[in-house]
Amino acid sequence: MTRVIAITGKGGTGKTAITTLLIKYLQNSNNTTLAVDADPDTNLPETLGSEDERTVGDVREFMLNERDNLPPDSNKESILESKLFEVINEMSGYDLLVMGRPEGPGCYCYINNLLRGILDRLIENYDLAILDTAAGLEHFSRKLIHDIDDLIVVTDGSRRGLRTAERIRDLVDELETKVSNVYVIANKVNESNKETLEKTAKELGLELIGTVPQDEEIAEMDLTGSPLFEISDNSAAFNEMKKIAARLKI
Repeated sequence: MTRVIAITGKGGTGKTAITTLLIKYLQNSNNTTLAVDADPDTNLPETLGSEDERTVGDVREFMLNERDNLPPDSNKESILESKLFEVINEMSGYDLLVMGRPEGPGCYCYINNLLRGILDRLIENYDLAILDTAAGLEHFSRKLIHDIDDLIVVTDGSRRGLRTAERIRDLVDELETKVSNVYVIANKVNESNKETLEKTAKELGLELIGTVPQDEEIAEMDLTGSPLFEISDNSAAFNEMKKIAARLKI
């Protein structure tokens, strides 16, 4: 059975960076991994070093525009499924699927219903599916991808950030989404606030599974535009990700 891990958080907290570090860690594991960029802003391919820009959104638009031109006896689900496989980018150690742009004008209900079933079957081909999601939880309520085993909320190194993580956790319960576990990773942490963060997380009843430190190598890569996936194996942030992966037992 596929384990689905979704990573969310406010914009600017570094959730895509955390996703990238986790995928880098999994690159050499024994697991088959599907990385999914479910954020319409689409930053994950850049941090992974992928230049392929074909997306599920492109497939959805194709089906919306062409379905009336297809032969009446054609199997539209099979056509959609074949088009979806065309946009999967086979990377070294994992596959990448980019959801892409949100729905435009027109009714996508029929196409989205087909997509749900196809994506469910696609994900079942992998041991792990790692989702880099948009900020907020609308994508969970729409349930295009659902049944999340582990929801990881990325927050910055502040009490306010942990309060946001608390609200996301509570909202998951209110939406009655199928999320088994909710964890928190504090990003860009330094020694002066680490202890306070751990104490505050405990007070709020949050399961803090990692505190990723400020990393000069990441800052330098951001400045030069280098893919974060190429970060050195001994960087401070990547070393913390190894510990987080061990806590997640992956």
